[in-house]
Amino acid sequence: MDPDERVLDPNEEPTPIPADPQDAAKPRVRRTHLSLFVRDPEASAKWYEDVLGMEVTARGPHWVFLSFGKKHHDIALIRAEEGADTGGVGLQHYGLEVEGDLDEWRRLYGMLLAKGVPVVKTTDHKIGFGLYFTDPDGNRFEFFHETVTDDEEGKRILGLYGAPSEPVEIEPLRG
Repeated sequence: MDPDERVLDPNEEPTPIPADPQDAAKPRVRRTHLSLFVRDPEASAKWYEDVLGMEVTARGPHWVFLSFGKKHHDIALIRAEEGADTGGVGLQHYGLEVEGDLDEWRRLYGMLLAKGVPVVKTTDHKIGFGLYFTDPDGNRFEFFHETVTDDEEGKRILGLYGAPSEPVEIEPLRG
């Protein structure tokens, strides 16, 4: 009998047992989404539609699901309990890698400024540039423009520089 408890054919080898069973249980993530507590899901959904170009895909009395257009939902906005605190412990930021060149990233910077979105900082991560901003509930996001596209090289650079986040002056583009 095989370790997975099926009967083997006479010439069939059993399934190898991993040396450490913990090593066999690793998640293979295909899709992701982010769920955020917000004061008013409907009001926040309007911001996400306007600023991030998302579309509402489902809603309920205390929640709204939004998509970037490739999945049923990428972000869920859930009504927080009355009087909930913001900031402190929890999500530090959600990075959104954007398509296009550096000028497209700079246009997104200009769009955020034109819409009055609070921009926290612009940084050079040595593997790309980060543009950090907040939603109406103080949740921090990053538009990330990748400049190093090889993952192994990216890991090497992040290790070499200690996951850098150096301030950088970038001129936003308008229009």
